[in-house]
Amino acid sequence: MSFMFNPHPYDDLTAINRPKLSDETKNAIISGVVSSAKYICDAMVKRLQERGSCVAAFDGYAGADFSQFINLASQMLKLNKVDFEMVDISTVYKSSKVIEEQLKDYLPTNRVVDPVLLFGKIYKGDFEDFFDMEALNKLINCIKENKNKVIIVYGIGSCAKTLQDFYDIITYLDVTPKQVSLRAKNGLFKNIGDDEARPFKELMRRCYYVDFELAAHLRGNLLKAGKIDNYIMSDNPDNIKLIPKKALDEILSSLAKYPFRCKPVYLEGVWGGEYVRKIRKLPKEMKNCAWVFDLIPLEVSILVEAGDNLLEFPYFTFVQKEGEAIMGKECVEKFGGYFPIRFNYDDTFHSSGNMSIQVHPVDKYVKENNGEFGRQDESYYVVAIGHGAKTYLGFKEDADVDEFIREVKKSEKEFTPVDYEKYVNSVPSTPGIQFMIPAGTIHASGRNQVVLEIGSLTVGSYTYKMYDYLRADLDGVPRPIHTYHGERVVDRTRKTGWVKENLVQPPRKVRGGDGWAEYIVGEHDLLYFSLRRLEFEKEIEDDTNGKFHVLTLVDGEKVLVQSLENPELCYTPNYLDVIVVPASIGKYVIKNLGVGPVCIHKTMLKDGFYEQI
Repeated sequence: MSFMFNPHPYDDLTAINRPKLSDETKNAIISGVVSSAKYICDAMVKRLQERGSCVAAFDGYAGADFSQFINLASQMLKLNKVDFEMVDISTVYKSSKVIEEQLKDYLPTNRVVDPVLLFGKIYKGDFEDFFDMEALNKLINCIKENKNKVIIVYGIGSCAKTLQDFYDIITYLDVTPKQVSLRAKNGLFKNIGDDEARPFKELMRRCYYVDFELAAHLRGNLLKAGKIDNYIMSDNPDNIKLIPKKALDEILSSLAKYPFRCKPVYLEGVWGGEYVRKIRKLPKEMKNCAWVFDLIPLEVSILVEAGDNLLEFPYFTFVQKEGEAIMGKECVEKFGGYFPIRFNYDDTFHSSGNMSIQVHPVDKYVKENNGEFGRQDESYYVVAIGHGAKTYLGFKEDADVDEFIREVKKSEKEFTPVDYEKYVNSVPSTPGIQFMIPAGTIHASGRNQVVLEIGSLTVGSYTYKMYDYLRADLDGVPRPIHTYHGERVVDRTRKTGWVKENLVQPPRKVRGGDGWAEYIVGEHDLLYFSLRRLEFEKEIEDDTNGKFHVLTLVDGEKVLVQSLENPELCYTPNYLDVIVVPASIGKYVIKNLGVGPVCIHKTMLKDGFYEQI
């Protein structure tokens, strides 16, 4: 699960990171939109006075609102009696109809294949593909001929490759993924190049496959090239934060030296449970908590304390800027700069039922149909259970899979019940059991448990629901079923015996000592990550060896994760917190700060992982 259409607006402010920062950096942060606009305008006027011209750009992530800054800049430049010109980059785009035609193969409208038009194909082009060349050349000539005035180009795509080197000052307005979704739901922006806003779900589908990718790659290029002069955190219009380039560099590079935790996002769902809601004291008005996005790399953000300021960056912004320190050079190269593993909790504890019977796509299928990097593999680590908890995995040994597929296809069309227990294998769940779910494996998390879901890199989310118990979603609309895709990717040979031998393994001890041990709880040739458990009474040492580790405190109260070489580089996670130990840390120690023994789930890339990509 990684599409975030309906995040709960609740802000969990417990995941605060506190890297050591210089006073100069902390004092450089500017709060408030008026102060930020004045800072930028002063820089533009200074540039104009010194060189006789100034060309500036305001670019940003999808959902960014430029209007307030542009209005304030106009007011301030007029007060300074400065001649200026404003150019909305949308006037350089091709018509919305032309862009729509260009994208038709990326956003197909076949409702037999995709009943609610959820899936698409990742667009790998550039903003230049959307520009009208005549209008673009006119803008470039205007910039080149500029004398004695300020030209401001604003809007998403203003800093496209063709234009970015013409600018004297670049300001970037970033928006966290959760805020983008909430803004879309409130009708606060349109898709790039559109004249009119699309319906919410259509808008978000276009965002995931086109707008987010275009904006994110441009942001990454600007960050890596050091071209952003002013970075603006624009989630809250009443609490804008401007961070000058030098301060931004120090904040993110310092943070990348520490173990860190991302800010979780919570989503309600028809099968959602109560366990995480109670543990994390979530708002009573939440219907339930189905998903907890603790570390879905493209969906979460990261909080940083900087003096009196609490800063919030999209996690992917951090990864784009400090990828090598976080993940290691080899990982950055092999996964195209993306953080390659995703983590979330699925909570069905004391819920209304199971998750859907589902399957995820295999390598060739998802590459050809969706332009993805590779297959969507998953795994479940069982954290907590209630009475009767079980996990569905693979088919039963005597199952007639063809009959099952006929039944679920009939159910999709005629809304008839399916005796799924007749076909789908189930395994009793116990805390600490690891289920591996390679792409193509039929599966579901049963009711009355909490699982830590760990999956491979996909930009989109491809959960092909084969059967969902004829349920309606929280909005009262029947949940979509995807038997067309599911039938084409499900592996009919993965039955009880194969599942038991391959996907549910007894723990294998790999090292240990007095009061501590490390076990492999899940490893398979089909998965490029290794799933492990650390058990100890007082402390345990480890070494990243140039590859990041992700640690989850699955049993215990609180621990300290601390660099051995530099003890000040540390983080203190509580029960269920998911943290990243960057590749650059090397040797580190985990110390038990609570009562009783500790279990930590550890995920890491396998040796030779690049050979599987």
